[in-house]
Amino acid sequence: MTFLYTRTNTWSSAPQPTEDTIEYWKHISQKKNWRIVQLPNGFLQTEYNSIDNPEKWIDVTRRETIAGAEQAIDASVEHYAKKLEFTKGPKVIKTFE
Repeated sequence: MTFLYTRTNTWSSAPQPTEDTIEYWKHISQKKNWRIVQLPNGFLQTEYNSIDNPEKWIDVTRRETIAGAEQAIDASVEHYAKKLEFTKGPKVIKTFE
């Protein structure tokens, strides 16, 4: 017979993000720091503005349509906004009396 033992971590035992990581998440969770550019091959590339160098843009994804590129940006913004929300601690879903 095989038994499976699992281990869970509490919030305090999980590795916490650094201040630099949190600043990065804040930066890329704002849509104003993103842009879409057209490449010579016709594809569209999503890019976000570098925190360290405002003149530098960092490429992320390539899409065939503007709608697809904007959807990729929206998904990235939403993803990092959720990560920021959880830096405040665990979210209480239900309590019992």
